[in-house]
Amino acid sequence: MTGEAAVRRMAAAAVLLVAAIAAVISYIHIEHLALGHGQSAAAAYLLPLSIDGTVAAASLAMLRAARAGLETPRLARVMLGLAVAATLAANIAYGARFGITGSLLSGWPAVAFIGSAEMAIGMTRRARAAAAHNAVPSPTGETAPTDAETAAMASLRATLAAGNPWSQNQLAERFGLTRAQATKARTTVLAEANGHAPESEGDTHG
Repeated sequence: MTGEAAVRRMAAAAVLLVAAIAAVISYIHIEHLALGHGQSAAAAYLLPLSIDGTVAAASLAMLRAARAGLETPRLARVMLGLAVAATLAANIAYGARFGITGSLLSGWPAVAFIGSAEMAIGMTRRARAAAAHNAVPSPTGETAPTDAETAAMASLRATLAAGNPWSQNQLAERFGLTRAQATKARTTVLAEANGHAPESEGDTHG
């Protein structure tokens, strides 16, 4: 595993940890707040899932768009903003009876989650941009790809022409591809080469 891949995985783990902590704390706050303001037990149990679930769904939609190199969906940003405002307001209201300190402590989990999610999305976009920028041009003079999978194929064509093609594992690590994407990219490029059969998946040059 490359250093960049290790950093990405640690960042993802940190975001998941922050998200899990924030989700549990926020759930407790919103549930107690709902029970104390006329909501039935069933509604109080489900309301936190509705609010924080929207935060999670919108964040995942934005992260998926970032990984695919697409523009952030407008609806995802709108729903994320509304859900963050709702969860922040509910958490602050829960701690308001304990003054400013109580409100700040109760509202922090929502702030921590959205901040971490934005950092993860930004890292994903920068990683894709770097992969495209550092891609080795193909012998046919193709322009620099803007998609990580396309960049991986362009680089593979160049290394294939040099007689030392990237392995599937190298493509996955260097361009942030899934195993399926790396396999597809490698199969496509090798199929283009006259008489070049794909190497075994276990091959790990270097």
